[in-house]
Amino acid sequence: MKAIYFIAVALSLLLFSCNTEPSLQKYFVENQNKPEFIALDVSPSILKLDNTKLSLEQSKALSSFKKMNILAFKLNDKNKAQFDVERKKVANILKDTTAYQQLMKFGSGKDGASISFVGDEDHIDEFILYGSKSDNGFAVIRILGNDMNPNDAMTLMSVLKESNFDMKQLESLKGLMK
Repeated sequence: MKAIYFIAVALSLLLFSCNTEPSLQKYFVENQNKPEFIALDVSPSILKLDNTKLSLEQSKALSSFKKMNILAFKLNDKNKAQFDVERKKVANILKDTTAYQQLMKFGSGKDGASISFVGDEDHIDEFILYGSKSDNGFAVIRILGNDMNPNDAMTLMSVLKESNFDMKQLESLKGLMK
C-alpha cells in the first residue's frame, strides 16, 4: 500500500512540476532547427578582449555576462503568414509580466523593438532584446548572466565597442540588419 501511495505522490509531483506555460527558452528550443529561423549562441570569448585593459566596472559587467542566445526569423515571400504567427507568439510570451518586465519599447504598429528583463532590478538574470520589422523579419536576443543590472548592460555595450569582435560570426543575420 505504501508503494502505491509513493508512486501516486511521485507522479502527481512530476505532472504538476511540468510547466506548460510558454517561455522564450522553450520557444528558442522549439524553433532553433527550423529552416525559417537562424539561431546563434554567443559566448563572452567571442569578444576577444584584453582583460588587463578593462576597468574594474567593465570587468564586473563582463563577469556577470554568461552568453547570448539569438533567434531570428528571416521573412521572405513564402513565409509571410508564418511570420505573423511567430511574431504574435513572441509578443504574447513577452506580455507575461510575471516573467518579463519591460524596460523600454520603441516604434509603433508592426515595426518596433523592446527591451525586457527577468529578475529584479538589482539582480537581473536575463535581458531580452526584441525587434521586428514587417519587411525583414524579427529577432530575439537573450543576454544571460548572473546578478546583472541596467548599469552592467550599458557598461557591457561600451565594452562591445572596444572589443575585437569578428562580425563574420554573425554573417547569417546580415539580411535582418537593414
